[in-house]
This record gives sequence, structure tokens and C-alpha cells, in this order.
Amino acid sequence: MKRRDRFLSGILLVLIGVIIGTLIAFYQQQNMVDDRAKVKVTEVRHGRTPVFTDEELAKIDDRFLFKQIAEHVTPTVVYIETVIPFSRRNIPDDEFHEEEDGFWGNIIPRRTRTVGSGIIISSDGYILTNNHVIDGAIEDGIEVVLNDKRTFEGRIVGQDPTTDLAVLKVPANNLPAITIGNSNEVDVGEWVLAIGNPFRLRSTVTAGIVSALSRDVQIINDQMRVESFIQTDAAINKGNSGGALVNTDGELIGVNTAIASQSGNYQGYGFSVPSNLAAKVGQDLIEYGEVRRALLGVTIVSVNAELAEQLGMDEIRGVQITAVSPGGAADKAGLQTEDVILSVDGDIVNESNQLQQKIAVRNPGELVELDILRDGIKMTKTVKLGLLEQENHQFANTPSSRDRLEKDDERDSSSDDNNFAVFDFGIKVMAIQKEEVGDRYHLIITEVVDGSDADEKKLKAGFEIKKVGDQKVEDLESLKDLINQFFNKYDSVLLEVATREGETRMIELEQ
Repeated sequence: MKRRDRFLSGILLVLIGVIIGTLIAFYQQQNMVDDRAKVKVTEVRHGRTPVFTDEELAKIDDRFLFKQIAEHVTPTVVYIETVIPFSRRNIPDDEFHEEEDGFWGNIIPRRTRTVGSGIIISSDGYILTNNHVIDGAIEDGIEVVLNDKRTFEGRIVGQDPTTDLAVLKVPANNLPAITIGNSNEVDVGEWVLAIGNPFRLRSTVTAGIVSALSRDVQIINDQMRVESFIQTDAAINKGNSGGALVNTDGELIGVNTAIASQSGNYQGYGFSVPSNLAAKVGQDLIEYGEVRRALLGVTIVSVNAELAEQLGMDEIRGVQITAVSPGGAADKAGLQTEDVILSVDGDIVNESNQLQQKIAVRNPGELVELDILRDGIKMTKTVKLGLLEQENHQFANTPSSRDRLEKDDERDSSSDDNNFAVFDFGIKVMAIQKEEVGDRYHLIITEVVDGSDADEKKLKAGFEIKKVGDQKVEDLESLKDLINQFFNKYDSVLLEVATREGETRMIELEQ
């Protein structure tokens, strides 16, 4: 009996434990149900109105304008593909290209396709681009693709190698045209966007700042070149040439032209032709088919510390006149050798290329006011700019040994042969009379033939020949005689030349 009682007591205890556990579990479940019952609706909200509007963000930082600028400007930038005869030395180093090989490439003359960019500057189809993007194109070899993917054949309106600019025309109307800004108002450090087609990547937008102004990087291979580039760190690569550099107002301030790079690709140094110069060149090409170049008629050099000390200047500034062309615009206005030009119409100039650019954007016949320093006295001269006659004065802007010559040459054609000499190794030399020394001349290289030995040895237009071997030369006859003597004796000649920066180099040349 006792055994049975113990057994029943155990069962009772188990049942009591089960009942208690069930009650606890039921109580907890009831609480959970109650908690869930309190949540009637769960809603995920999707934002439709930004915390800040675009206008409010734009007031905070100019970078918030980039989206609006890109939307506005991108339709005005076009993609350009050009077919040119294949020759490696004719292909610009900064342009993306593909060779046309295969079966037909071995039968017909080989060709290559280069790509670049362009900017629509009028609604009726005029497009501004770089000259090197379309130079050498075969007939019907320029294809222009708009941002909306419409494709047209481009016709060359005009080219200007001295600024590396050109104008195309496509048969279209009602096109979106860019607004051209004032590049004189551009400041170092301001935000800019570069828009173009790098590596065939259409309508690419990159951002950066203006890194420097008035850069002369000697990338235009022309004796009359004008270089006063805007430098930017916005990413510019092969295919960007001819594209737009715009400010935060969406205005064109430069035409992207080149990069400085050891790898051939972007390294943070891009260069753009200022919009004021580009607009002047573009307008001339459309109206006249060529650029009407205004001339001051002087030889100039930037004032450095040594020159400022010689002139007794209290600070290093301005551009000195080293020669005045007789009968030229400057001569008629009373400018003299050793005058220092401080400003053009109030715009300060401290580099020779700055002065050239200020004159290059003007039209022949315009009046400009020059602030000059003469013997320590400041004065103002009004100059009526002359006209460079391209066909008669091909070398009127040839650089001197230190800077560029900008000269009104009044000589007749019969005297030209006496002032130039051409050499078989690929250069043309001009003699420029030294001041107050009638029979001594600066011997300036004005032309270097592509592919010649001189070209391969890196001679450039603007270099001055100082010596042949160890003998100093100061006139063309002596230069020709000494070069002939060297070739007859050694089959080569050793020239000592001075670069535009004054650096001395020894170059050995062969016929």
C-alpha cells in the first residue's frame, strides 16, 4: 500500500509540474500576442522632396551646380571622328586613334581614324574644335555625332595652326549652342568642368579647378604660334581635344587642347585655349575663312630679375620692347626700344605670351591703350594696331632667341631671299638685325620640316643658332659657308643653339 501511495504521489507531482509549466508558457505567449496587437500599421516612407533644393545647395558650394551645368552644356559638345592617311608622325600624340589594317590595308593607302571633340557655337551648325583634330582629313572624312546621336558629315570652314583652332559646319539648324564667357575674368582656384569624349567615351564630364593662367608650354609647332593657355586639373585625356572647359555659370572659358603627361594619359595637367582668343579666331574663320591677325610691330621679352635691375625698376613686372619695326603700329605711336609695357587697356601683362594674347584677340585697326615705363616714368600710349598680311609676311611673328618676334615687315619680296636660308637637313633660318649693329644678326630657326634630321634632333622654331662648331656666326653668309665646310669635311655639322628659354644645346646634324 505504501508503495502504491508513493507511485501515485509521484504521478501527482509530475502532473502539477506539467500544469505549472503550461500556465507559464500560456502566460508568456499571451503577453507576446498582446505586444503585437499594439502595432496596427507598419509603413516605410519614401522621400519625394529633398531636404535641400538645388538652389539652396548651390548657395552652400559651387560644386552643387555641377549637375545643372552638365545637363545644360553636354548637348553643345559633339563627338568628332576623322579619317586621315596613315603616317605616325602626322598623328597627334594626345589623340586616340585606330589603324585600318587587314586585307584592304595592304592594297590601298593605309588610313587611320582619330577622335576628338567639338563645341557647337551657333544654332545653325558652326562647330569650334582643335585644328589637330581635323587636320589632314581625307575628302568626306569628318564625321560629327551630336549628343542626341544624330550624325552629320563635317565641312571645314577654316583652320588656324597658330592657335590650333578650326571651325567645322554641319547641315543642321536649331542646335543647342554654348554660351561663350569672358576668359579675362577667370581666376586661379575657381571650379571648372571639362566636357568631351575621352577614349571614345561619349559626353564625359570631369571636374577640377583652374590651376594656372597664361601658360606657354610650346606645344603648337608653328612659327607664329600664340600660347597663353588656361591650365586645369580637371581630367583631360585623349579624345578630349576640342571639348569645352566651362565655369560654374555654364559658360565656355576654354577649348581643351592638350595635356602634359609622361604616360600619355591624365596626370593632372590640362591646357585650354582661352575663350576670348577662341571666339575671335572662330569669328574670323567664319567671316573671312582665315584669321585677321592684329600686329603691334615689336620684338618683346618678359622682364626678369636681371633685366629689372638693369632698368632700375623697383619691382619685376611688364614686358620689355627689344626692337620696334620701322613704320609699324608701335613705331607710329611713338613706342621705343627698352620701353616696358605694363598693361593693355588696363589689363596687366607680365609675360610676353600674355601681351601676344591680348593683341591677338583684337582686330586690325583697333585702338589699344598701353601703359608703359620709360626711364622710370610711367606714361600711356594709344596704338592703332596693324594687320599681318599672311601671304606676304609668313614669318612676321617668328620668335626671337628669348621670346617671340611680332614684326610688321615692310620689305618687298625681292629682299626676302636675302633674309632667309634653307638647309637640306630640314630647317629654314631668318636673319634679324641686331639693334644698332648693322652687319650682325640673330639667326632664328623659323621652320622645321616634319620627319627631317632636324626634326628628329628636336630642333624647334624659335631656336637661335649661335655657333657652327666652335665658330660664332652672326650673318647668313657665314652660316651657309661654315655649314658647307663641315659637310664637305665631316658629312655632318655641329650647331650650338639657344632655346627660347635661353638654354644652350649642341646638336649634330646630317644631310
